[in-house]
Amino acid sequence: MDIEEEIRSLQLDSAEDNGDVNLEAGNLDVENSDDKMEEGSRDAVEPVQKVKEKKEEHDEVEMNKKRHLNVVFIGHVDAGKSTTGGQILFLSGQVDDRTIQKYEKEAKDKSRESWYMAFIMDTNEEERAKGKTIEVGRAHFETETTRFTILDAPGHKSYVPNMISGASQADIGVLVISARKGEFETGYERGGQTREHVQLAKTLGVSKLLVVVNKMDDLTVNWSKERYDEIESKMVPFLKTSGYNVKKDVQFIPISGLLGTNMKTRLSKETCSWWDGPCLFEALDSIEVPLRDPKGPFRLPIIDKFKDMGTTVMGKVESGSVHEGDSLIIMPNKAQVKVIAIFIDEDRVKYAGPGENLRVRLSGIDDEDILAGFVLSSVANPIPAVTEFYAQLQILELLENAIFTPGYKAVLHIHSVVEECEIVDLLEEIDMKTKKPKKKKPLFVKNGAVIKCRIQVTNLICMEKFSDFPQLGRFTLRTEGKTIAVGKVIDAPSKKSKRSSTN
Repeated sequence: MDIEEEIRSLQLDSAEDNGDVNLEAGNLDVENSDDKMEEGSRDAVEPVQKVKEKKEEHDEVEMNKKRHLNVVFIGHVDAGKSTTGGQILFLSGQVDDRTIQKYEKEAKDKSRESWYMAFIMDTNEEERAKGKTIEVGRAHFETETTRFTILDAPGHKSYVPNMISGASQADIGVLVISARKGEFETGYERGGQTREHVQLAKTLGVSKLLVVVNKMDDLTVNWSKERYDEIESKMVPFLKTSGYNVKKDVQFIPISGLLGTNMKTRLSKETCSWWDGPCLFEALDSIEVPLRDPKGPFRLPIIDKFKDMGTTVMGKVESGSVHEGDSLIIMPNKAQVKVIAIFIDEDRVKYAGPGENLRVRLSGIDDEDILAGFVLSSVANPIPAVTEFYAQLQILELLENAIFTPGYKAVLHIHSVVEECEIVDLLEEIDMKTKKPKKKKPLFVKNGAVIKCRIQVTNLICMEKFSDFPQLGRFTLRTEGKTIAVGKVIDAPSKKSKRSSTN
């Protein structure tokens, strides 16, 4: 038994004597405790400790048996994303009846009776008062085969950067569409968030999409097959142009998020005679996502940091695995750190693999020296950090009267990095018919163009070539609150070409 476990045993022993057991796995002050140990108390507590260790091991095995997936809820404002997320948590037993009754009363007091389910996901007062998600809500639920983390992204166009942050961590997307007359049309028309969210989700690596047609119970819809078919027929061509293989990667499901219909159990024929497909839980469980490499170089883009008995960082493991005690490096500032503790949700674990959302406690660095967008990576194979890179870009929709030329400035979003950038050079334009570069070097390009270009940022940022790490090599460009282009990193300039370009 190592010294930390012995001290934990002693603390457990003394806490039990006082009639108060309140032990947190990480809250141990190992220093100066060595001298205070007595051999007798160590022997007395050892059986208790062994039972505890066995339980921890068992929990860890149980946890690792199930696969883990991040699900981002996206779609136009008021489509019912938070309500659907809240209903999933209620149906999977994460929220009890008493809490629901409390939320029902709160919603009624605000004269917003139908919002009570959304209160499970929208926890701050501003979100509840306006009925709009602002931050990315985060919650957890399990089915028989999978542990899910729900990321409830904001639908309002003012909060698209927050939506990008949520989607960049996701494995699969649930696109929530309102079937209510007028609401689908508003979200789908030019300027609606349904379109922008789909394009961003694809760019950010959300390869599988469940299109949930919500509010089917609404009086204007009443589980109408015609309305469902109309929405599907409009969405399918758009999903195809956004890069989705609709047959393989997209599934449509009718639900009622408020009532929970067709979510945990299948629709009854009395409610809807024409639907023979799965319910939402079945669809989520059956989704197959590509496996990540647990033996690859370690990559964890940091989305947040805070002080908690040392410096703690949060993020999703994109590649590789991490163990307690590992020595790692934070890029781009090249700070050597050591892993003190790893947490998945509230559980402390000794090891975590790819796809997991972690809190990692580190020694060797102050939280003030870490920014969102830094990447925790393996010392032997750290992630590259650059101020300039070559990219392939697809121009979606420029601002009115704007021309895309060298000197064009935008905001770059790549994994958890948000950084101002400038287009330094347009190298070539791809002919969409032949898929080959045009002979003439472009001076400017318009909407719909696909180009290769050189992009510059002010500060060092971490990224990978798309061909090596797709999740760390795809990005979006935004200007004045609008997504104008999506792209992928082709390469970083070699030192030689850099020197020649500065001469």
